[in-house]
Amino acid sequence: MTDFENQFLDKVDGKKAIIAVAGLGYVGLPLALSFAEAGYQVIGLDVDGEKVRKITRRESYIGHISKTRLKDSAALFSATTDFQLAEDADAVVICVPTPLTRNQEPDLSYVEGTLASLLPYFREGQLLSLESTTYPGTTNEILRPPLEERGFQMGKNFFLVYSPEREDPANPDFQTQTIPKVLGGCTPACARCGLALYGKVVARMVPVSSPEAAELTKLLENIYRAVNIGLVNELKLVADGMGLDIHEVIRAAATKPFGFTPFYPGPGIGGHCIPIDPFYLTWKARAYGVHTRFIELAGEINSSMPRYVADKLVRALNAQGLPLKGSKVLLLGMAYKKNVEDMRESPSLEVLRLLSELGALIDYSDPHVPILPPVRKGRFDLKSVELTPENLASYDAVVMLTDHKAFDHDLILKHSRLLIDTRGAFPPGPTVVKS
Repeated sequence: MTDFENQFLDKVDGKKAIIAVAGLGYVGLPLALSFAEAGYQVIGLDVDGEKVRKITRRESYIGHISKTRLKDSAALFSATTDFQLAEDADAVVICVPTPLTRNQEPDLSYVEGTLASLLPYFREGQLLSLESTTYPGTTNEILRPPLEERGFQMGKNFFLVYSPEREDPANPDFQTQTIPKVLGGCTPACARCGLALYGKVVARMVPVSSPEAAELTKLLENIYRAVNIGLVNELKLVADGMGLDIHEVIRAAATKPFGFTPFYPGPGIGGHCIPIDPFYLTWKARAYGVHTRFIELAGEINSSMPRYVADKLVRALNAQGLPLKGSKVLLLGMAYKKNVEDMRESPSLEVLRLLSELGALIDYSDPHVPILPPVRKGRFDLKSVELTPENLASYDAVVMLTDHKAFDHDLILKHSRLLIDTRGAFPPGPTVVKS
């Protein structure tokens, strides 16, 4: 054990370590607050000046992060756009997006750009942790070489780990501190330092043999969900053709106390992880001559669901003698999951785009998204519509896409002339069409 390792561990144990978190989004901000709440001085780093200004004013820009948490952490948590302050930190954690390119290949530009911004300020004795979801090999192939080129020796005078995030925004049952955390270090000493650091804020650490094992663990978790969602989405098509309610079938199957985990269909998949992460593995697998057919098929099924919803609406309107073109349609929910404001890769946006292109007159209602900002799928210049009996009755069709708890289901059911239900949120009825 080197002097640098001993010094790092002593600082962590004595809560004298300073933590820098680069990227203050849905992963970085909760993590930064968790370290501050555990008694560590935390420096938040972000290129977005507005985020930094809001944190300085103790204003939250993430729905499930309260102002109270930000105010209570004021003495220990500050934010800045000046990455030079990373030099003061003993540990630096990177929590930035890892999207896809237009060719559906991994885009590590945020990780690489953040590393480039931090690199001039790294010093001996620091620990660097990557939390962004990525393909196996990223930590050792992308982060490690630039550090070693600057003279750092992994496990001796610098420590490098990969520890994937496991955030589930707005889930009241799990917080950063209570979700077991996987970690793989580039060397045993790196792993020891990483486990010691995160162990101060996370109840259970799960060490694995290498960063590659931790990177693949994260992909497995999300691909497992993507494949199973693809399965139930395909079964929804089968059930629909048979005149059966897939949600009734899933509820019945879920009573089996072993060997079955319920997954639920919808208008597609969204968020930063599930629609994206499978492509990280399929891309990397090609380098080993492996064609991940099963994973890719699930992706195709999930990607087709917004068009299925649009087609279902067309048929339902036709049954009432109405064309889609010129019909007034209200979409309920723009966020990718219920009770959050996060619209990243939301299938609702794809449904909106498809219906708009087909000539429908679209409005939306979402209590978490008052104004629809420009997104990757386009600019729509829409504001959330208030749900009133008069408003609901004025639409030819209402489409439930994201089942927020704030929606008044009785009001929606009573006053909608035609209701397309993609979430199994409503009981069967003369105006309800399951999709």
